[in-house]
Amino acid sequence: MTADLIAVVLLLAIAAYTCAGGTDYGAGFWDLTAGGAERGRRPRWLIDHAMAPVWEVNNVWLIFVFVIMWTGFPTLFQTVFSAMWLPLALAAVGLVLRGAGFAFRKVVHRLADRRLYGAVFALASLVTPFFLGAAAGGVASGRVKPGTEASADAWANPTSIMFGLLAVAAAAFLGAVFLTGDARRFDAPDLITYFRRRGLLSLAGLVVLVVITLFVTSEDAPHVWHGLTHGAGLAVGIAAGAASLLTAVLLVRQGGRYARAPAVGVIACAVIAWGLAQRPYLLPTSMTVAEGAGASSTLTWLAFVTLVALVIVVPAVVFLYWLDSRGDLEELTEADLRQSGDPRDGDGPGTT
Repeated sequence: MTADLIAVVLLLAIAAYTCAGGTDYGAGFWDLTAGGAERGRRPRWLIDHAMAPVWEVNNVWLIFVFVIMWTGFPTLFQTVFSAMWLPLALAAVGLVLRGAGFAFRKVVHRLADRRLYGAVFALASLVTPFFLGAAAGGVASGRVKPGTEASADAWANPTSIMFGLLAVAAAAFLGAVFLTGDARRFDAPDLITYFRRRGLLSLAGLVVLVVITLFVTSEDAPHVWHGLTHGAGLAVGIAAGAASLLTAVLLVRQGGRYARAPAVGVIACAVIAWGLAQRPYLLPTSMTVAEGAGASSTLTWLAFVTLVALVIVVPAVVFLYWLDSRGDLEELTEADLRQSGDPRDGDGPGTT
């Protein structure tokens, strides 16, 4: 019973990271496709301002996923990271380079340097979600089993490739929807139209990829395909479809207003549907939840820690997102500093 509870927590943590981290990766996707320096100046300006306050906190969910895996399901952690160390290492490198590129682009002054760091940020925003999705596809396809040695077949297979493309498309979709809302917050009507259209296009592309993935998994990952087309997996998948329709309607008729919640629902439901489709396995069809679980005492303490995190961490993160959505975390401008009498201005209360 405790093992099943921790498995549900792991699935929800993966869904949280897919949505929160995916939004950031999506911003990088649109940064990459914004065009040249002049054409892409406005979209990149919005991306910089929208991401700056919260882009690091989204990795909290990834850390939470790792902690649950190696503590609650150590055999799963060992198997996955042994069989697919290469794509996971590439994803980790992309994660580091992405953060470095985003940070350095904001502080350098030469145009060539800004382009270099911007390219690193944007390209890494594709590399990381693709390889994380490819690793998930390796699990879903059933190619990763206890004792599996590292090989390209574990993650470079039809299901893995489709999962990788789905991860990139989902990130692009979330990024466009959230940037549409940010454009409204920053009173930039041209960017509302810009990102609203991209949100609709990426949603259409995501739907096409989902249909292709279902055909691919019917042959390449039959257990997951059966779970996605029957029972609870099918029900949650239908919920994802309904949320996608609602998102499209809000993007078309409301200009993106209120579209964030159903957009998150689309991706969260998709991840949960995948998890339900694998039941009762952690690794189809070779490792059940019970077989991969750690010691019962460890699981009990992990459940307690999860409860503490639910009470302390989750409200804090939600509060941070709420502050950001209100614009309370925006950086101070030079005019703000002068008005507040900052000592750096030479005329405030801190001067002599």
